[in-house]
Amino acid sequence: MGRARRGGVPVARVGWRGARQAGWPGAVGGGLRGGGWCGLARCDPGTYGAGVDVDTPDLAGMYRETRARLAGLVAGLDDAQLGIPVPACPGWSVADVMGHLAAIPEDALAGRLTGPPSEAATAVQVGRFRGRPMTQTLADWADNAPRFEEIVAAFEVWPAVIDVASHEQDIRGAVGQPGARDTEVIRQLAGWLVARLRAPVPMRVTVEGTRFQVGPHGEPALELTTTWYEAFRWRMGRRSRGQLAALDWSGDPSPVLDHLVVFGPAPADVIE
Repeated sequence: MGRARRGGVPVARVGWRGARQAGWPGAVGGGLRGGGWCGLARCDPGTYGAGVDVDTPDLAGMYRETRARLAGLVAGLDDAQLGIPVPACPGWSVADVMGHLAAIPEDALAGRLTGPPSEAATAVQVGRFRGRPMTQTLADWADNAPRFEEIVAAFEVWPAVIDVASHEQDIRGAVGQPGARDTEVIRQLAGWLVARLRAPVPMRVTVEGTRFQVGPHGEPALELTTTWYEAFRWRMGRRSRGQLAALDWSGDPSPVLDHLVVFGPAPADVIE
């Protein structure tokens, strides 16, 4: 493969074989709702209903902002807190989640990653970082982040930003330190995800005054009112089926519950 560049990043260096086809900006097809997800997000680019247009924001800046905030939070945790299980990622501790996040840019820059990692690949990532001092994990992540951010910007890698923002909230929930919910990053990501919601019936989602028409064309048979933060969390499978049913619906949500999440839903209630 040639040494084509986008945004100053050698495509061959990161092992890209057609980045858009590889699934970074959004996997296509029906593979959106896989069980047991704890790895990089994969989001379908199709928009339905009203076809909400979402302009591409500063994805590299969003990744950088979220990484810096999460790194600052984790740097202040002790060993006991780093070992706390993360309810939104069953089987992972706080340190495991951080290992995964640090491994993504490391693997991408080494050419080991050309798209969202499989669950097996994600397990290898976590295992590779398990046992490292957190100071080293954070330093490795910081060292690789600037070049990875170039890739995020050049190839419009929404899933990388969704991944780090999702895991920031996963960790905050696990250690009981809520925060960063009312941010432009959350609003942008939630809007991008809701606009790509596939519903089997015409449906309107109102998020803090912004309306999204999703599903087949027609008068909405069902309406959901939610917040940007909640929309981000339930779209990424951080809510159980019972929690999804308990959202602010205009009627019976049964026909759409299994279509709301990209991955999941969570096997048990996620309390944050």
